[in-house]
Amino acid sequence: MTQSAEVGIIGGSGLYALELLSRPRTVELSTPFGPPSGEVVLGELAGREVAFLPRHGKGHRLTPSEVPYAANVHALKSLGVTEILSVSAVGSLREELRPGDLVVPGQLTDLTRGIRRSSFFGDGVVAHLPFADPYCERLRPHLVKAARMVGVTVHDAATYVCIEGPHFSTRAESALYRTWGMDVIGMTAATEAKLAREAGICLAPLALVTDYDCWRDGEAAVTAGAVAETMRRNISAAQAAVSRFLDHAPRAETCDCHDALAHAIMSDTSALPAETRERLELIAGKYLG
Repeated sequence: MTQSAEVGIIGGSGLYALELLSRPRTVELSTPFGPPSGEVVLGELAGREVAFLPRHGKGHRLTPSEVPYAANVHALKSLGVTEILSVSAVGSLREELRPGDLVVPGQLTDLTRGIRRSSFFGDGVVAHLPFADPYCERLRPHLVKAARMVGVTVHDAATYVCIEGPHFSTRAESALYRTWGMDVIGMTAATEAKLAREAGICLAPLALVTDYDCWRDGEAAVTAGAVAETMRRNISAAQAAVSRFLDHAPRAETCDCHDALAHAIMSDTSALPAETRERLELIAGKYLG
């Protein structure tokens, strides 16, 4: 059986397996950035080769700061993945975004604190990539359309604020994010989006609203238990949306995301150490000269 895939699915809290996959088989991968979160499950869905990877690992053992984002994206690219659907749980910062709704964010605000690796570069190679539109604008409309086929409420173009975690927000923070115009809150999206852009992979997000964070006066604050319960009730909608996307969206085509590195590397690469060149070969080999 082939060990390649066209589409990668990264599952977040509550989505630890993609039960709709046919002919599932696991593959263990290593990368220059360490091991990924766990085994990658390869299979077929809607006639397409898919690679599924649970973000937090088997048994949800990795905090948002511990997730090996670079290894995960590198591992998927090594399988030939050109598109990623990133599924996650989010809190709502808006009354109209209700628990159980699906959201396809269009923008990001990154409030993580530099604990995690959010770039493949450094160590002598500097790359500054365009990131004004953090998600693939070719894929997003197809994901919105697919999600709307599922029969749940879908919101388009929301702004996702990404915090470090693992703690949820204070009430003051939650209220502040609302004044900034943020719509949903989570702990993983920004890091994945940055690395996918560097890797030349199109990425679209699918977020499941699980709670109202803690900004509502007189209401209990979000808890891990509440998030898990909402995910259990609604994870079928997220899986159905993924399946609809694979069934109806056009197959991979040329996209600006694929060449995001074309004019991004600022460093003189003529004297790069062999070790650095080898580490970056899959991600940026054709741009290193």
